[in-house]
Amino acid sequence: MPIGEDSELPPGLALAWRLPVKTTRLGRKPSQSIEQIVGAAVELADADGFDALSMPKIAQRLGLTANAIYRYVRSRDELLVLVAEAAWGTAPDLASGVGLASGAGDWRDAANMWTRAMIDRCDVHPWLCDLPVRGAPVTPNLLDWTEAILKVLTGAGLTSTEALRCAFVLDGYARQIGGMRRDLRYSTATPTQSDTVTRFLLPRLHERGHSVLASMMNGNDYTDDVDDDDVTFGLDRILDGIDVLVTAKRAADARRVLDGGA
Repeated sequence: MPIGEDSELPPGLALAWRLPVKTTRLGRKPSQSIEQIVGAAVELADADGFDALSMPKIAQRLGLTANAIYRYVRSRDELLVLVAEAAWGTAPDLASGVGLASGAGDWRDAANMWTRAMIDRCDVHPWLCDLPVRGAPVTPNLLDWTEAILKVLTGAGLTSTEALRCAFVLDGYARQIGGMRRDLRYSTATPTQSDTVTRFLLPRLHERGHSVLASMMNGNDYTDDVDDDDVTFGLDRILDGIDVLVTAKRAADARRVLDGGA
């Protein structure tokens, strides 16, 4: 049954679930599909960044008039919901990746895989880091991503609320890394990691008493890059923190079992 324009659903939600949406716009039969509109928008953003996601530019790419595109999506906000859903794509299969289905897998491996899959999606579609976050996930693909990590963390013994909070931290880390790598990759600024910059900064660092920074710069350890070792280090520290919570929960559960058996 078509969803009317007076629905209280957020923009784009019904379309993301592939439900028909009632429209009052008249005219010729549409020459494009929603999928074609979204596909063109994703291609445009991949080529020219988030700012390219304007209704006139997408219409021009498809050979439509500026007004004609509104026969497919009713607003830019609606379009952004659909392109986010398409760009994030299918959630990683954590069970097959680390053997969780058989009980042999480790929650930490699965959480690592999930977070890195998010970072990888941001590498493929760098503009994802610029999309506004308007609330908790409600579209199919994003709900699949959320359910995947929640199953892992609740399976490790966390409550659903604790799991969601941990997922929020991992999500934020992935987006931060994705955004930093994107900014560095596409930066047009003069690199700060160079012999010229080092010669300029070293005496000034010593004047300010910045001995640690001076030593790092001398050893070429003060870099512009966010490489895999950097990602691993930060992610391991987050997972260490979650592990403390998981271990405490398991210890508490074990005590309850012993107390109950006494």
